[in-house]
Amino acid sequence: QVQLQESGPGLVKPSQTLSLTCTVSGASITTNYYYWSWIRQSPGKGLEWIGYIAYSGNTAYSPSLKSRTSISRDTSKNQFTLQLSSVTPEDTAVYYCARGKSANDHSYDYWGQGTQVTVSS
Repeated sequence: QVQLQESGPGLVKPSQTLSLTCTVSGASITTNYYYWSWIRQSPGKGLEWIGYIAYSGNTAYSPSLKSRTSISRDTSKNQFTLQLSSVTPEDTAVYYCARGKSANDHSYDYWGQGTQVTVSS
């Protein structure tokens, strides 16, 4: 059974960098051909795809967040990490990590439970 677990601070100050880690068990993040994504949902809004890191290590980001986003991985720990810089209160959301089977089709077979991040001074 594949499991994903998000971890990181629940409160971040404006202008700081948000950093979250997703720990994966039951599957390797280097296994062909899976894509490991970060997705968020702000209050009253739908799901927003942030970006992914592929099995190969390649990354892709949402155009609207690309300038502030970095996704990396630690294969020895089977983890991947999101960094979102220069956050504002508009970045307040529940952040999810998920596994997808396609680079272009935003469908996912496994999700983490989500973690609330609030941006506030």
